[in-house]
Amino acid sequence: MLRPGEPVDLDNCAREPIHVPGLVQPRGVLLVVRESDGRLLQVSANVEQRLGATPDAVLGRPLSEVLGADAAAQVLRHAASATDLASRNPLTLRLDRWDGVGPDVDAVLHRPPLLAGGTGAEPVLVVELEAATGTRPLSFPSTYLAARQALSDFERAATLGELYDDVSRHVRDLTGFDRVMIYRFDAAYNGEVVAEARRGDLNSFLGLHYPASDIPPQARALYEKNWIRLISDVDYEPAPILPTALPTTGEPLDLTHSTLRSVSPIHLEYLRNMGVRASMSISLLRDGRLWGLIACHHYAGPHEPSYEVRTTAEFLGSTLSVRLVAQAEEERGTEVSRAERVLAHLAADSRDESAPLGVAITRSGWLRRLVRADGAVVLAEGRLTSVGTVPDEDASRALVAWVLAQEAELVSTDSLPDAAPDVAAVAPGVAGVLGIVLPEGQVVLWVRDEVLRHVDWGGDPQNKEIARTEDGSVRLSPRRSFERWREVVRGHSRPWTEDQTDFATALRGHLVESLYVRGRRDLRAAEELQRSLLPTLLPDVSGWRLESRYESAGGGLVGGDWYDALVLPSGRLAVVVGDVTGHGLQAAATMGQLSTALRAALVGAGSAVEAVAHLARTAAWTLPGEVATVSLALVDLENGLVEYVSAGHPPLLVVGADGSSSWSRPATAPPVGVGMRAPTAHTLTVPAGGALVVYTDGLVERRDESVRAGLDRLAAVFGAGPATPAQEVLDAVRDPDSTDDATLLVLHREG
Repeated sequence: MLRPGEPVDLDNCAREPIHVPGLVQPRGVLLVVRESDGRLLQVSANVEQRLGATPDAVLGRPLSEVLGADAAAQVLRHAASATDLASRNPLTLRLDRWDGVGPDVDAVLHRPPLLAGGTGAEPVLVVELEAATGTRPLSFPSTYLAARQALSDFERAATLGELYDDVSRHVRDLTGFDRVMIYRFDAAYNGEVVAEARRGDLNSFLGLHYPASDIPPQARALYEKNWIRLISDVDYEPAPILPTALPTTGEPLDLTHSTLRSVSPIHLEYLRNMGVRASMSISLLRDGRLWGLIACHHYAGPHEPSYEVRTTAEFLGSTLSVRLVAQAEEERGTEVSRAERVLAHLAADSRDESAPLGVAITRSGWLRRLVRADGAVVLAEGRLTSVGTVPDEDASRALVAWVLAQEAELVSTDSLPDAAPDVAAVAPGVAGVLGIVLPEGQVVLWVRDEVLRHVDWGGDPQNKEIARTEDGSVRLSPRRSFERWREVVRGHSRPWTEDQTDFATALRGHLVESLYVRGRRDLRAAEELQRSLLPTLLPDVSGWRLESRYESAGGGLVGGDWYDALVLPSGRLAVVVGDVTGHGLQAAATMGQLSTALRAALVGAGSAVEAVAHLARTAAWTLPGEVATVSLALVDLENGLVEYVSAGHPPLLVVGADGSSSWSRPATAPPVGVGMRAPTAHTLTVPAGGALVVYTDGLVERRDESVRAGLDRLAAVFGAGPATPAQEVLDAVRDPDSTDDATLLVLHREG
């Protein structure tokens, strides 16, 4: 906010502290009374003109010395008897001295927000006095009948347009203003005149739009707290409040709830340039937030409706707000019921495991209709599916990538060209995007086409700079004639409503559950496949003993690890450990094919090199894109001599009878599926009483250390000797938080 006394201009008016102007309109007098003793703490400077006593003479004095004993007693009793003063205003007083029309005065009371001292600040009472005009005393015909007729017309209104028209007409009849408009805001607080009742010789403002900058944020905040504001004469000379600071707080008096609060000089200048001499506005609220105004303008001269007339007009505005809220809730209830039925269909479709998820939720068309979109795109389970009007596949994937890049579970925009111009360039025609992000980078998104809108502004809303130079005598000149200025709004879709984003979020919950169930199904299938492919029994050969262990990846994922052992026609024992990259059903299926292919190669091959080379050729032709590491050892059961080949696999470990250890040579060939370089065979010997250890990298790798540390840990576990049980080895070496599966095969040679 601006500092006190800082000049207000077109650039800084949005920071003007309009709730503490330190000034009041001179149509009345403001008095601030300490409730504990009834003494005056602040007064408006026009107190002498209205009540015949100078500010210096009354400050610090009892209220009775200003209003008279009877009137002061009425005010203090009235304040003491009610917490909600607004519902009991005004209090009509008869004063001996009042420079106004007649001796009767309306006293409007409120307790102001205290800016300093918090709830412990000393309570004060603001008393605003203005002339009591209009029918006195209030009568049945002058109040109730007028309001009842208006309410009756409101009830008969069949459309919103009719309701707006009825309200503007009744408020004009009641208040006598030359023009009364219903002014409705959009989501960005741009306003549109949706109804007006006017004097016959005035040009129409119906259908014109005005930019949000016409009513800055701090003004909108005041409208939400104080529902009615009157400027009886735009040429008034404001009366300062003396002293400027409230003595009990040391801060300017907060006039948020004041009826006499002086308004911004920029706003007064704006009204004068329109030819308006008096103005009144009534707030229209929905859920406590400003959705519109009843704006009243008078051109013939100053105009001051009585407090009763103003509050009756405020009541009609409140009635309009209630009607609109009720209608909106009725329409919302209908829409929610429809969406819940659609959501039930989609939830049922998503549980159909006979079809991929994207197909299951798009084939019926319910997905598009859930949020009233033109089309929908689903990226799930590695498949891109769509329904309705959507861009081509490249553009759809660009939209998916943009949604994922926002790093939020729900993403929405009704102007893709503004939010992501590069994406909009490859998806022409798409203006609105609503997306939900599912686990593992899966996405459901809806699109809406561009909707061209013609907006008639009351003058160009973008031409503040022209306003400075067009006419040096009038700073706010561009809209002073209020000629229509038409703008074609492009690049926007119909906005996504809060309910529609809620529907999308609800669907996300169903789809996450469905993906979990489908994942469990895939996991069960992969586990079943892997169990069927791994050997159930290891060969029983004299003088040797085999132990094996396999543990799946963390989180229950099944990987592509496998092991095998078989006695070959040559009499040698083949020991195999392999690792297919990836997890899930695909990795398990690839593992099964490679395991079978290697078994077939081993039966017909004469060496380890020939078997691995045959496996590499088979994989290149039948499993393109799949990659696996393999370690193959052919063991002579008589003398312990081992011929081995490693294709990208970790080295073999040889453990002596005394717990000593040695490592085989590193891999001499790339993994299967990466190039076709011929492998090289090497030899080693398993000593009597020793062991050969073959494993996958999931056993020794950890994220926070080098693989060398894992290999050292594996060797250390066998330090007590090769007889260490395989399960103990796995528990001691493997990272408990590993996200990779682990395989261990130990071949013991008897002493």
